[in-house]
Amino acid sequence: MAENLAPIDVDAEQFDETYGAVNDPAQQRHSLLTRLYTGTGAFNIVGKRRNWYIVSGVIIAVAILSIIIRGFSFGVDFTGGSKLNMPIGAEKVDIAQVEKVFTDTLGFEPANVAVVGSGSGRMVEIQSRHLNNDQIAKVKMQLGEAFEPADASGHSGATAIGDSTVSNTWGSTVTKKALLALFVFLVIVGLYIAVRFERDMAFASLASLVFCTVTTAGVYSLIGFEVTPATVIGLLTILAFSIYDTVVVFDKVQENTDAALRHKRHTYAEGANLAINQTIMRSINTTIISVLPIISLMIVAVWMLGVGTLQDLALIQLVGVVTGTYASVFLATPLVVDTKNRFRTEVQEHDKTVLEARTTDSATDSVAAAAH
Repeated sequence: MAENLAPIDVDAEQFDETYGAVNDPAQQRHSLLTRLYTGTGAFNIVGKRRNWYIVSGVIIAVAILSIIIRGFSFGVDFTGGSKLNMPIGAEKVDIAQVEKVFTDTLGFEPANVAVVGSGSGRMVEIQSRHLNNDQIAKVKMQLGEAFEPADASGHSGATAIGDSTVSNTWGSTVTKKALLALFVFLVIVGLYIAVRFERDMAFASLASLVFCTVTTAGVYSLIGFEVTPATVIGLLTILAFSIYDTVVVFDKVQENTDAALRHKRHTYAEGANLAINQTIMRSINTTIISVLPIISLMIVAVWMLGVGTLQDLALIQLVGVVTGTYASVFLATPLVVDTKNRFRTEVQEHDKTVLEARTTDSATDSVAAAAH
């Protein structure tokens, strides 16, 4: 019998040692990096979860208000319109000058002007509301005279500028399919976490995904980023990152809280908080490693090579990675703790037993100290 209990006793000692380090005031005097890397940072994230709820609530409120008041800046793929493609090759072209020629010719501004492609295939892409044939011919003539473009086949001037009409049905079709994929993704994630971990963690993970989605959408609305099909597709990518980070944290939470429930020495919240301290540096490292290639993509592909079509994907990934990390650390686990404390009788009884034992031990120590 003693042989079967031995591993539990060892686990209890290890848990006490690690948790004691997290709660040791001496740890507060160490540098921030030391505390992060050792996992004994004494960061009482779960204990201060109401503060994080307030912060998260403010972020969500601002995002929703921005979406309601400002709305979104939808690209031509959603609204429908016309596109003009003016080849420029290696030549440097002032985007502002292109916009000016377009505006002076037609009397209204284009929806978007960007340099796309690379090398000899670089061109200026002009997106606008629907243009009739006369308007297209007029603006192509003015652009041809102002910039003298030439394509690979030898055409120059206005004849080198291509035009096309974009139907709004394509963008809406992509959006519907992406939303369907999002729904399927959330269902699969919820079922996986419910089976792999437990239902309470499934609820918390879905709540954190909703936070990431609304926050990212709010940033796009607030700053005025253009929403394109690439934006919608990129949203699925960042949700996958967020759930990956959340699953890693939950795995440690389950390990620690199982130990806490067995040993009756620490509350469920204390075990969960220890898990966050032990995984927070990993979350930070993962975020940094994920953000670096995204920034590289924005610098090299967008600003240096002029591949503007990648801008939407890079922007949503940058915003999503940051919000996903925040949600996995400061929102998902605290939600699990509150759900357990409110609805799970076994956790309530366990925490009550732990706190009563501490009160008894404290009283015993006081009596012993008085006797001395």
